[in-house]
Amino acid sequence: QVQLVESGGGLVQAGGSLRLSCAASGRTFSGYDMGWFRQAPGLEREFVAESEWSGTAYYADSVKGRFTISRDNARNTLYLQMNSLKPEDTAIYYCAVKYSSSKYNYWGQGTQVTVSS
Repeated sequence: QVQLVESGGGLVQAGGSLRLSCAASGRTFSGYDMGWFRQAPGLEREFVAESEWSGTAYYADSVKGRFTISRDNARNTLYLQMNSLKPEDTAIYYCAVKYSSSKYNYWGQGTQVTVSS
């Protein structure tokens, strides 16, 4: 059974940095696309970044140039380095994977990121 566990969230001041991790277990994910999403209070979940199985990365315009997605296939871990954080980045951050699917079909429980002004 696939399990994704996020960590690394917390409270940080505007302009600060955090690094999120997503540890996957149950299967190796080296051949699959993985991504980060976030959901702020009262809003729908939105795309943040994706790491294709090939290593190609995609970002939402709102985080481009500030966030970096990376993966360590040997450790089955996905990362999100977040720099120059803004209060509007406050949200629960989720990692997800497309296992043998064109859509994200496995999700973690999320980690809270709060950015104070």
